[in-house]
Amino acid sequence: MKDLEIERIQVYAVGPETERFTWATNHTAQHVTNTIIRITTRGGLEGIAGAMFVTEFGFTAAVAETVRRMLPLLIGASPLDRERLWYRLQPLDLPMAPQAQSIIDIALWDLLAKHAGLPLYQMLGGPRSKIMSYASTPMLESPAAYVDFVAEMIELGFKAIKFHCYCEYDLDMAMVRAVHKRYGGSGIRFMLDVEQRYSRKEALMAAQELGELGYTWFEAPLPDFDIEGYRDLKRRVSVPILANGNWILDVRLLEHVAKADCWTHLRVDTTVAGGVTPMQKIMALAEAHGMNVEIQSWGYTLTQAANLHVMLAHRNCEFFEQPVPYEPFEYGSIDVIRTDKEGYVHAPDGAGLGIRIDWAMMEKSTFLMFEERG
Repeated sequence: MKDLEIERIQVYAVGPETERFTWATNHTAQHVTNTIIRITTRGGLEGIAGAMFVTEFGFTAAVAETVRRMLPLLIGASPLDRERLWYRLQPLDLPMAPQAQSIIDIALWDLLAKHAGLPLYQMLGGPRSKIMSYASTPMLESPAAYVDFVAEMIELGFKAIKFHCYCEYDLDMAMVRAVHKRYGGSGIRFMLDVEQRYSRKEALMAAQELGELGYTWFEAPLPDFDIEGYRDLKRRVSVPILANGNWILDVRLLEHVAKADCWTHLRVDTTVAGGVTPMQKIMALAEAHGMNVEIQSWGYTLTQAANLHVMLAHRNCEFFEQPVPYEPFEYGSIDVIRTDKEGYVHAPDGAGLGIRIDWAMMEKSTFLMFEERG
């Protein structure tokens, strides 16, 4: 198995000048760094992965610099050693940027699936090759803009839409009512995400109204760590309640919140929660508790792909999160993931993640690049 030994690792921090969005009135426009790892074996096989990091006022090298300190442990190792490497790289003393360990693990899985000649979802068990998606919107300028945007999304084929909004109760509810007036009873499913910015009182009032309107879920009304607030909210309303999904990531902590009955479904992101290795355990944990994991996939194509393959490998996830508009999130990707006219996304073609990269295009927007060789 010498051909599978890792010989070269390249890391790119990419800051493309694409259209920028925001998720709340107190946010400036997002700078979304795409940190990409490219692992090459002695036999010439290449594994890739990427994760986004959202910051205000500029791009960040935080994930790349965290990865840099891990690379010596990977040279000479093999993707067959994924589990051992995952535990070896797990920080035990101080927290680090979680995307760093995630992209290493995902790239190792990409390598192994390519070695086997299989799409990653099939290697993981793959009970399906498509999943319903929802359009995940940016914040728009007015309730009327949301009404018009919904029409655009329906024209593209979407049967479900999640609103990123102002994250101010009165403004958000005005938007929700405007959309419902136009599309209530249409069969389109709606979700609302308020980015952990409501008080408990606001969360309860909003959840009660969303329940009456038949919303599919209410996402991140409270900080993820407010377990008691969530437990009380969930018991008092009919709308399903989800967390933000970027804070409570460890499978042992997720076991605790599953038992606490504070969220209807779990919510995490493969590129934040440590990679495919821990996601397999999180999906099994949720299934054991009769819960879905409504996985996040907001980000560039490599982020979307890693999460999509995990979704397709398990039945306890109902939706793929499709960031819209499409183009800003497809920068540098030859293969992209888009929703079809029936409202589904499909597994990418090809082995591993099934995503080819235009490296020349990526390098044009790379502000930090380094490598490690054996």
